[in-house]
Amino acid sequence: MKKKWNVGLLLFDEVEVLDFAGPFEVFSVTAGADGGGDRPFDVKTVSETGRQVAARNGLTVIPDYSIDNAPRFDILIIPGGSGVRNHEIHNERLISWIKKEAASVELLLSVCTGALLLAEAGLLNGKSATTHWASYDRLEQEYPEVHVIRDVKFVDEGNIVTSGGISAGINMSFHIVKRLLGEKTAWQTAKRMEYDSPFGP
Repeated sequence: MKKKWNVGLLLFDEVEVLDFAGPFEVFSVTAGADGGGDRPFDVKTVSETGRQVAARNGLTVIPDYSIDNAPRFDILIIPGGSGVRNHEIHNERLISWIKKEAASVELLLSVCTGALLLAEAGLLNGKSATTHWASYDRLEQEYPEVHVIRDVKFVDEGNIVTSGGISAGINMSFHIVKRLLGEKTAWQTAKRMEYDSPFGP
């Protein structure tokens, strides 16, 4: 079994903070089943330009990479936020990059309205998916090829996993840790974070 994954977290202006910070925390603090050894996930951030990003509510973040110099990722996480709804949904360059990366990553994950970017790229056609509750109707109406699942924390479609809004990305991340490394490692990570009941949709 593979023991090391490169994880990429997409950032953009007005990205919802917990959408990316929650998964960042889960994957970053995950250790081996015994709590020691090398960390199985190497988590990096990436934005379109690589320049400083202004996240929601004034938090500024400097990404590790731009989409032009980013390494190959095994897992790519697409968060949401008002930045998706207001401008990134119309960003053809970024949508094309997501579509290109989807062909090579092992897992493509979205949090909240990040699912809209996956849908815009055509990656959710014929699949079930979820998003923030306030965007269920938009996802359903604008992308009729997507089967929208409501009132769940996440939807696992194999190589694509979508989650509900904001904190639901943490539940999804624990689910991925469990999938890749087993329940013991996932539970130990949850305990380290003092996070309750992370499993189950």
